[in-house]
Amino acid sequence: MSAVGIQKRLTPRHISAMKGGKPIVCLTAYTTPMTRLLDEHCDLLLVGDSLGMVLYGMETTIGVTLDMMIAHGKAVMRGVGKACVVVDMPFGSYQESKETAFRNAVRILQETGCDAVKLEGGEEMAETIAFLTKRGIPVMGHIGLMPQQVQTAGGYRSVGHSEHETSKIRRDAHAIGGSGAFAVVIEGTVEPLAREVTAAMHVPTIGIGASSACDGQVLVSDDILGLFNDFTPRFVKRYDELGKRISAAAAAYAEEVRSRQFPAAEHTFKRRS
Repeated sequence: MSAVGIQKRLTPRHISAMKGGKPIVCLTAYTTPMTRLLDEHCDLLLVGDSLGMVLYGMETTIGVTLDMMIAHGKAVMRGVGKACVVVDMPFGSYQESKETAFRNAVRILQETGCDAVKLEGGEEMAETIAFLTKRGIPVMGHIGLMPQQVQTAGGYRSVGHSEHETSKIRRDAHAIGGSGAFAVVIEGTVEPLAREVTAAMHVPTIGIGASSACDGQVLVSDDILGLFNDFTPRFVKRYDELGKRISAAAAAYAEEVRSRQFPAAEHTFKRRS
């Protein structure tokens, strides 16, 4: 059977073609059940290394491993039906050399079946991105605030305030835009600069704490649902408080168990006659 026409989900090429058009909707996904709930509403699903903090209680994303990303990438792919799926390359899996990046990116694509990988870095990573894309690996870039560099950056803080930072982000955008990346995330960057960069780039920009002028937006699903409460970044909007509702449900269950209201007769099995 020909492979032509089999692909029903959005691809990196589809996402790239959305530049300047209808805003791209992106959320993070880490598990099969959540993917099934988010898929119909999103153009992009990002298996982000944020899972280290959201699911595993890590203080940063530095401790996330390639095996962890692949395991969660597989879980997401079991639940997706429409959206384009991008998997983050974790810290240490691509910075050493472009050859190392290639081997690890191939492993992610082969073992998960995802559509693309994402890696952080500006002009210093442009050669690596070009190396990957020329060898058939779709890559999403990531500039501005880069969580994997939090230890050298002095913490999680917005960028683009000084002329030095502004100049660096402009150079990063230019370099990644010419590297073959099909899209780029702009994180934690002052609004006027994110707007300027979006206008200058020929590939879509996906903002997170950036500008409404970006070609799309991404947030961590657990943030918008009220499931992650360790801290709430300025750029997050809560659309629900599921964490409080889950806690209330657990409290109600605990009360019924302790008072022997649960299980009731309808929750138990009768002996067959």
